[in-house]
Amino acid sequence: MARLRLSLVFPFLLLVPVPVLAQYGPYDYGFDVGSHVKRQFSSRRVVVQTESDDGEIHVRQEIRQLEKDPELWTLYILALSMMQFTDQDVPTSCLVPDMAPALYGSQVLRNLAQYIASLWPEPDRKRFERAARRFRIPYWDWAASPPSAGSVFPASIGALPFVDVTGPNGRQRIANPLYSYSFRPLNKTAFSRAPWNYWTNTLRYPTSSAPDAQSNNSQAAINFDRNRPSIAQRLYALLSNYDDYNKFSNNAWRPQSPNASYDSLESLHDTVHSLSGGIIQGRSPGGHMSYIPFSAFDPIFFLHHAMVDRIFAIWQTLYPDSWVKPTPAREPTYTHKAGQIQNASTPLTPFFANDNGTFWTSDGVRDHTIFGYTYAELVKQRPITSRNAQQAYQARVKAAVNRLYGTNSPATLFMNELRAQGFKEVGVVDGQINDKLFASTLGGRIFDGDHYHEWTINIRVGKMALGGPFSIHFFLGDPPADPDSWTISPKHVGTMGVFGHADKEDAPRIRRRNLDADFSEEDGITISGTVPLTAALVKEVIKGELASLAPQHVESYLATRLQKRVLAPGGKVFTVECVRGLKISVVSSVVRAPYSEDELPEWKPGANMHMEMC
Repeated sequence: MARLRLSLVFPFLLLVPVPVLAQYGPYDYGFDVGSHVKRQFSSRRVVVQTESDDGEIHVRQEIRQLEKDPELWTLYILALSMMQFTDQDVPTSCLVPDMAPALYGSQVLRNLAQYIASLWPEPDRKRFERAARRFRIPYWDWAASPPSAGSVFPASIGALPFVDVTGPNGRQRIANPLYSYSFRPLNKTAFSRAPWNYWTNTLRYPTSSAPDAQSNNSQAAINFDRNRPSIAQRLYALLSNYDDYNKFSNNAWRPQSPNASYDSLESLHDTVHSLSGGIIQGRSPGGHMSYIPFSAFDPIFFLHHAMVDRIFAIWQTLYPDSWVKPTPAREPTYTHKAGQIQNASTPLTPFFANDNGTFWTSDGVRDHTIFGYTYAELVKQRPITSRNAQQAYQARVKAAVNRLYGTNSPATLFMNELRAQGFKEVGVVDGQINDKLFASTLGGRIFDGDHYHEWTINIRVGKMALGGPFSIHFFLGDPPADPDSWTISPKHVGTMGVFGHADKEDAPRIRRRNLDADFSEEDGITISGTVPLTAALVKEVIKGELASLAPQHVESYLATRLQKRVLAPGGKVFTVECVRGLKISVVSSVVRAPYSEDELPEWKPGANMHMEMC
């Protein structure tokens, strides 16, 4: 079976970039598998199917959990490898220019997994065919605490460029299909400029802009580990405070956007793209995942997007009545004009629902289980036929959200304090908690009864203001001079990544600006996002550097300590100056802490602005 026994050695492998010392190839099945794949999957139209072969709804697993299932992990590695080594003109390959968006994902990999399972000789064939029927692509949870002594960045993705796998033709060492994708061949005209038009494989945190650049997955792991608390706080706030689809789903800033809802799933998604490909630095422009037109080639792309799909499915369970509202399209696509009204019945091109050329719509995919998959947190133990059953189901999902993503929140500190004092469930009289509950000095400095202040940095800026992807970093104190050291600094609070095009050739509708020019909201769409401050401030309270989370203490503290840095393409750094179009403010919200794990924090309406940095 495919194994990556790297849990113990991965931290050492991450100390330096791992060069690809040898060219590893695909799995050798003992015959020309390419011609078979061409015959098997010759249709240019890939229909996204709605039913599983066995009629069951199977669970998409987190990638580290999938590794523990030998048959599924073997099928996943072999299917992903076959997809990558298929001729680029075949619809099931990683590169079909006119059909690419529809071909990346679960349907292609599932079809390949079923085909590969049929190649095993008996008696193993039946075992792998059974596994193939329950095969679903995995997701990568970049927000939850990783397994003990591990990194948020899984070893299977970034430790080694090869993997040992036991397939239908025995045990072999092949190219690790999660490590990189190699273009076969590289079409230089498909990429706008250097270095992408001479990099023959996808890279993360490239060591240089030279043709022989290598991935530096160690830097990716460090940056994710340092940013994970901030990412988890953002996700926790999104799932507990954003009950409107339009606000939750996309990062478009509008003049009427309230201070309490600057974030979105899209903005969080963009930050993970930036952290995956590489925060742009002077020696390198960043890896493929940092750029919109190149990102889907990196094998990590669909692990990331499966996670985004999972978050959306969890959110739908918590807020089932909020859905797509008619909204003008922000940007044109190949099938829609900018400003065209889109609603829940707008075709989701290029995803076909059947062989007749009908496309899926948002209404058609509102229930993700029609595709035959779900997630562990959303498995229904029995059909939901009453309001009480629905509430019990939602309570179970809320408990999972608290366990996975609430660990850096005062809400968890509150519940831990309840348990420490022997309260399983605490009754509240007239909305007031017993004064004796938080008699401790620390509790009184963080909580006012059962309430606390959630502190957030709100950011808005033109998406293409700097002519390419960039990142905005925040610190409690002076940051290091070298941008390479920013995320490992103990003063680093969090990062907002702006996911964009490489240059004007990739975004012809947006005028490119000189890097010495200011930000401008005229340079495309204005987007918004957040960087949470609360967890960092709680640490300062614990250390005795901050008196409490109350505004009268936090305002003066932040006025002297909170700093920002903007890292632009080419390594240019914006420091204290407020450049035009970039707006940064600090707001606080009053939040009621939950009394049990099956509740989420309750955010009071509105947010108070306390300071503006730009």
